[in-house]
Amino acid sequence: MRNIKLVVEYDGSDFSGWQYQPNAVTVQGELERSLSNLTQNKVKLTAAGRTDAGVHALGQVANFHTNSQLPAETIKRGGNAMLAKSIRIVSADEVSESFSARFSARARKYRYVISKRPRAIGRMYSWFCPYKLNVDPMQHACNFILGENDFEAFCHAGAQLEHYRCNVSSALWFEKNDDLIFEVTANRFVHNMVRILAGTFVEIGRGKRAPEDMRVILESKDRKQAGATVPAHGLFLVSVGYSDI
Repeated sequence: MRNIKLVVEYDGSDFSGWQYQPNAVTVQGELERSLSNLTQNKVKLTAAGRTDAGVHALGQVANFHTNSQLPAETIKRGGNAMLAKSIRIVSADEVSESFSARFSARARKYRYVISKRPRAIGRMYSWFCPYKLNVDPMQHACNFILGENDFEAFCHAGAQLEHYRCNVSSALWFEKNDDLIFEVTANRFVHNMVRILAGTFVEIGRGKRAPEDMRVILESKDRKQAGATVPAHGLFLVSVGYSDI
């Protein structure tokens, strides 16, 4: 049995998220359909993370096991030929049997894009924030989420997880042209974590909270203490890191 690793890029605008749903169009569902037709095997994908409806990916990673002897490059080209243009297989490689896109992952990097002006072109790839934001206190607040912390306060209410601990290795706000961009890397993320963090940082940038409030919110473990969940269409899964494949 061969193990094929895919790196996938997709525009999440028209999909009900990554995860397969029987009565909805999802990225996983479309990929599995095209790859099953191509390989003549039933394909079941394991992904590094499940993105929500409207969320985009530049470097989602998934893997599947197959008896097909098609070369990896043929799987890439043939899969893309059967997919909508909003999903692209960037690369396909045969990897060791033990590799899992989810469990072998050591780091995941996300980006959230805030536009400083309302856009016609590119409006589905950034969120327009109508308020003036001061990036300096937002960046200062990043210091309080670095390292291993309990992010229950920044998780979708009602999520039933074994634990909410994530180890954030980097967090950065920066300006680029008409955009204010948040990039964060961690070993794992809880549901809606990046979008809730971004919403809380926006309140800090508006002057409604102090940067030090980020520590207080973390320690509270109370979702009601954090900011709003910002819209999905500004969020990108940028890349997934592996120490060994």
